[in-house]
Amino acid sequence: MISEKDLPKYVPVEFAEPDFPGVNGSASGFVTLPDPLVKSFDTPPGSGGSYTAMTPLWGTIPPTNGNQYFDAVNEAIGTDIKFQISDGNTYGDKLAAVLASPKDVADWVSIPGWNVPPRFGQAVDSVFEDLTPHLSGDLVEEYPFLANIPTEAWKSCSWNGKLYGLPFPQDVGVSNYTFYRPDLLPDAELPTNADEVIEFAQAQTKDGLYGSTDLWATATTMFGVPEKWKVGDDGKLVHKVETPEYRAALEWHTKLYASGAVHPDAVADNGGDGGQRFEGGQIALLSTGVGYWHEATTRNRGSNPDWTMAPLPVVAADGGDPVLYKAPGAAICSYLKKSDDDGAIKELLEAANFLAAPFGTEEFQLVNYGVEGLHYNFDAAGTTVPTALAQTEVQPSYIFLVDPPVVNAKVALPDYVAASSEWTARNSEFLIEPPFYGMNITEPNRFASLSQPFDDLEKDIVRGRKSMDDLDKAIDTWRTSGGDDLREFYQKILDENPGLAGS
Repeated sequence: MISEKDLPKYVPVEFAEPDFPGVNGSASGFVTLPDPLVKSFDTPPGSGGSYTAMTPLWGTIPPTNGNQYFDAVNEAIGTDIKFQISDGNTYGDKLAAVLASPKDVADWVSIPGWNVPPRFGQAVDSVFEDLTPHLSGDLVEEYPFLANIPTEAWKSCSWNGKLYGLPFPQDVGVSNYTFYRPDLLPDAELPTNADEVIEFAQAQTKDGLYGSTDLWATATTMFGVPEKWKVGDDGKLVHKVETPEYRAALEWHTKLYASGAVHPDAVADNGGDGGQRFEGGQIALLSTGVGYWHEATTRNRGSNPDWTMAPLPVVAADGGDPVLYKAPGAAICSYLKKSDDDGAIKELLEAANFLAAPFGTEEFQLVNYGVEGLHYNFDAAGTTVPTALAQTEVQPSYIFLVDPPVVNAKVALPDYVAASSEWTARNSEFLIEPPFYGMNITEPNRFASLSQPFDDLEKDIVRGRKSMDDLDKAIDTWRTSGGDDLREFYQKILDENPGLAGS
């Protein structure tokens, strides 16, 4: 576990006053783009070096040669970053192949948390640069925009007590919950506990319409199910499937399915067009990622200015305050290839500092939207409107190397900014750190698929194909098939790190 003294010192900077200040780490909200934007760099910080960067992309890969967006950002940095972009859906396989041959590793490599290769913790020091001597403590102040990144994000990029990665920060709050349509149900009395959620879904199930899709993610949130481990009153670790919270969430979800309110596609374990049906008013409750809120609102407002969606209030199953577990501070970390050239490492860190320029700066605008007049224009409301060229050239790329703190700045939808900022701010009051928060732990390979049977079992139980007795049998099998050994593996780490998050 990395010590506090080895983490970069947090020195926040702000170039624009938020309309909705963040609370306990939630993202600040902005309903307008600052005018004028602040120019943070009088001259390019780079030294003219040229480096390769490997990143994922979930979309159409842009041309890397003759791309005016890449050319403009590289010129502003003063460093030539040549991208090697791969399909995000198969990026994990590409990473594993590249890291198996260190000579093929790019100078700067983006690694999503869900694509970290097996045994990465044992190999990271031989392939990537230890950034602790460059960024720990006060040293990070040489790079003020890196110092502006919250401490939690840096923890996600540490291994074996050292700092190796540069973070892509993410919101640490609720990432998946249940939404409804206030425009279609303006007088709805919203549920205030788990039982009322079922009643609400049943009340909307009529005339060929259905109350909900699958709500398992919401069930685990309402009942406070830990992501993996919980520390018992005796200081010993309890796996989530052994907790009363997990059992209660599964029993509640089974009741929801038995109520007849769940759409047949979900019952058949086929997500189908749940989002499309929700947007069309055929499903009252949709469980989905919080990012969908903005995407769907943007998609529908053009044809229907009154179209609105909103999340249900986050409550505990009994109607009290929820127990919400913090997500990792960074979803993705990038790593610099190990080098004896200190000048090259410093130049890449200067480039990272540029890319971490926060909202309200010209540099943020350039990295995220390209060149004004070429890749975007401003409309009468001050909203950034992409050009046709932007659709081809400006794809997420630099942000996967490093990114500034998360902000809620969807200025084209001020009502969305207000509602989502207030919702996340309220939720942040109930966030707690789970055990091992901020630690990257490489489990032995023999435990890789240990919990997989529970994914199928959850589906079978809620659909009535299996019972809670089957859950008890599965837990016994889990314990004897390696679960108790895995517990011992983590308990040793817990005992060796007094005061560890969540303990």
